[in-house]
Amino acid sequence: MKNIITIGASTSKKSINKIFVEYTGGLLRDVEVINIDLNDFEMPLFSVDVEKEKGFPKGATDLNAVIEKSDGFIISFAEHNGAYSAAFKNAFDWLSRINSKVWRDKPMLLLATSPGVRGGKSVLEMAIARFPFNGGKVVGSMSLPSFSDNFKGGDLVDDKLKSNLIKLVKDFQKAI
Repeated sequence: MKNIITIGASTSKKSINKIFVEYTGGLLRDVEVINIDLNDFEMPLFSVDVEKEKGFPKGATDLNAVIEKSDGFIISFAEHNGAYSAAFKNAFDWLSRINSKVWRDKPMLLLATSPGVRGGKSVLEMAIARFPFNGGKVVGSMSLPSFSDNFKGGDLVDDKLKSNLIKLVKDFQKAI
């Protein structure tokens, strides 16, 4: 059975990106979905000096081991000032030092959502452009605008957005 990792790229306890990515992972069939919480992988701020003095932190090596066993990734990005959350960027920096091909040439479905009408488009565009350089095979992406208007009662309520997401999940499933 294939192992798919979902990451809500935020450390917020009430992260809408974590809700969105886990919902999306739940649409997959016949796979094991591993929901990653960045809070479970503690790491100091990345620094070449820290790496030289102490090596890789346990949180980074543990997360790398989970990534190594994965067959694909679904990530939903919280947007902080148009970019990755500090926690995700820090984990990404550590992981790229362990293996520059962080995503191991495996399929990825990239998502973002926010309370606003742009739905995290800036950070999503950044990830789409960046991740192929780090071994990501981006097979699809989606920005979900106005999360609280479009996601209610544990479900995506806008028919057009839901149809688009289901198509993306099917394409991702074929790619894995």
